[in-house]
Amino acid sequence: MRVLFVASPLVGHVLPLVPLATAFRDAGHDVVLATGGAGVGAAAPSGLPVRDVAPGFRTGPLFARIMLTHPRIARREMAGRGGTDGVGLLFAAVAERMAAELVDLVDGWRPDLVVHEPLAAAGTLAAARHGVPVALVDLSLYDPEELLAATATRLTAWSRRYGVGTLPVPAEVVRTAPPSVVEHRRGRLVRYVPATATGDVPAELFGSGDRPIVLVTRTTVPGPGRDLLMSRVVDAAAGADLDLVLVRPDRRVARRRLPAGVRTVDWLPFADVLPRLSGIVHHGGAGTLMTAFCAGIPQLAVPGAGDRRTHAELLAARGAGLAVEAADLTTADLQRLVTDPALRVAAREVAAEIAALPHPADVVEPLVALAR
Repeated sequence: MRVLFVASPLVGHVLPLVPLATAFRDAGHDVVLATGGAGVGAAAPSGLPVRDVAPGFRTGPLFARIMLTHPRIARREMAGRGGTDGVGLLFAAVAERMAAELVDLVDGWRPDLVVHEPLAAAGTLAAARHGVPVALVDLSLYDPEELLAATATRLTAWSRRYGVGTLPVPAEVVRTAPPSVVEHRRGRLVRYVPATATGDVPAELFGSGDRPIVLVTRTTVPGPGRDLLMSRVVDAAAGADLDLVLVRPDRRVARRRLPAGVRTVDWLPFADVLPRLSGIVHHGGAGTLMTAFCAGIPQLAVPGAGDRRTHAELLAARGAGLAVEAADLTTADLQRLVTDPALRVAAREVAAEIAALPHPADVVEPLVALAR
């Protein structure tokens, strides 16, 4: 059977699809992953066949141009309070950029099933031309069907162009969001399997002392304005009884004289590293959040643009971590992250909940049945 996976041209949109795509490939199915831009490089280590359906595409200039023409939506989006208005506007433009080549791919290759993430609505558009069933895979704690609808409703002109009426709803929804963290939604639950970049782990990362070690990481998506997360964390670390490891520090932090107990590293294989740490501070991105959930460690998420505020608030509501604005972050917050036993208990509960869900390999056959 031929299965086409479609992801928007961003690292964090490709990686959540890799475990399921790999499971289909390992089960003997023909798999192609269609994306573009930074997504092509993100998919390469998986060994999956990749098709670039948006050659030369960069999200930064496109997103900046759209937000400049919609300042009210932009302000809400940057504060993480835009709901689905901003994301629908942005990713409808991404879908339009991907549509022509993706339609050509589907017309020529004729997959039996299309699997895509919620903000790759061009996948549904291309599939609908031939009545190919679609499975939707979530990539955040947002309701995936709401995200898809926010994008798809803006593709009316493109649907008409390709002879498609109203875009159909997905035949199945594959959900990785832990049920104890989000409200009940329709769909087939599957275990989240981190698909983070591989790399060497510095021998000195874990040290030999008894102080807790906290990882600090930031977004892979460039945005307007200064990213203050790492600067604030380094400032707050003064006097804290812990060590910090900064992953890919921004230029301002890299040029600073860092205090004792603060180190910097490049990319790390998070899935291997996080279970050995005492906590993580991050920007609220879905991939980092879910990988830390799997590791069962407390998290401190800084609310931010897009879905990051929602992620931080849901994390805190579950009790598995803290949601703290970058400007308000203190030494006490970092100290609580590594000393509050309630945070660690809740984090381990979520990890156990995820581990008990079906592996991606276990949902291959039910999804294959959609095309029969």
